[in-house]
Order: sequence, then structure tokens, then C-alpha cells
Amino acid sequence: MRASLMYLVLTSAAVALALAGCPEPPAPDTGEGMPMPPTDTAPGPPTDTGTTAGAWSITSSAFEDGATIPQKYTADGEDVSPPLSFEGAPAGAMEIALICHDPDAPREGGWTHWVVYGMAPEIGGLPEAVPAEERIEEPGLVQGVNSGEKIGYMGPSPPAGPAHRYQFTAYALSEKLDLEPGATKAELEAAMEGKVIGEAMLTGMYGR
Repeated sequence: MRASLMYLVLTSAAVALALAGCPEPPAPDTGEGMPMPPTDTAPGPPTDTGTTAGAWSITSSAFEDGATIPQKYTADGEDVSPPLSFEGAPAGAMEIALICHDPDAPREGGWTHWVVYGMAPEIGGLPEAVPAEERIEEPGLVQGVNSGEKIGYMGPSPPAGPAHRYQFTAYALSEKLDLEPGATKAELEAAMEGKVIGEAMLTGMYGR
């Protein structure tokens, strides 16, 4: 019995001495102060937000897109054309054209209120109250006929009921049309076929 106890004491002492001679395990490397290793996930391509700086656009200081056209620019007011601004004409544009159309008019094909073409790409827009003349030297444009068979702008004049949409569409063209004054919407569209490199729309609402 005494011999067994002595063996256990000697064995425990030997284990303690062996452990005392072993170095402590190294602390885990946190990487602090050292460059992080590369990860398996590389950043992807930039997300497309759907917007482009300098995109071709048409706006008006008289009303916002989708808003009501002020009475001044309708048949119930002064019946003058609203001011318009063009921005971001595409590279290679040689001419700008414009059509104002009411697709909600109770007539097959809708009602065209304005046909304009022959504008230089750097024109920047149209002033308020463009005269109803075939050719305007300043800012430089040619006008076609509206659905009332008259040259120039014809303001909204819808029948009683829900408001109509009046779509001012600006076209950037890759070639000069050299179209004579008095063209209809259909004639302008035929002349523009295959030449449109940019298209932008501003919609105004008006009802009675």
C-alpha cells in the first residue's frame, strides 16, 4: 500500500516537471497590424442606376412633366406656345424636331398641336410664344401644320371630360431633313424614319 502511494507521488511529480518544461501554446494571430489576406469575394461591376449624366431631355419652366398646362398656353387663354428647354443632345445630332400631340383626342390618330423642325442641335430650346410663321430666323426653325391645318402652335382645346395628355416630343436626328415648311406630323415622321438618335418627351395635362 505504501509502495503504491509512493509511486503515485513520483508519477505526479514527473508529470508536473514535464509540463513545466513545455512552452505555452502561441496566442492566436488576429492579424492586427498586418495586411489582411485577400478574400474570395471581389467587388462586382458598378450598379446601373438607370440615369445618365447629360441625357437628352425636354423640360418647360411653365409646367412639370405630368402636371397641368397653365391656361395661358391653351385655347382658353392666350393660346401661345410654352417655353421649352432641350438638354443633352446626343453626339452626332444634326437637327432637332418637335411634335406636340394629343393622343386622347376623340379623333382617329389623335390631334396634332405643333410640328417644328429644322432646328440646330445647339438651339437649347424654344422661347414662349413662337410666332405662327413658316420660318423663324431666330432661334432658327421651320414649322409645319397642326391638325387644324394651320401653321404653328395650336393650344389645348379638349371637350368636356377627363384631362387629355399633350405630349411634347423632341427628336435628335442624325441628318438634316431639308424639309419644306408646312409638313404634317405624318410627313415629318416619314422624313425622320431611320434618322432618330434621341427621343425625349414632356407631357402636360389639360381638361375642362
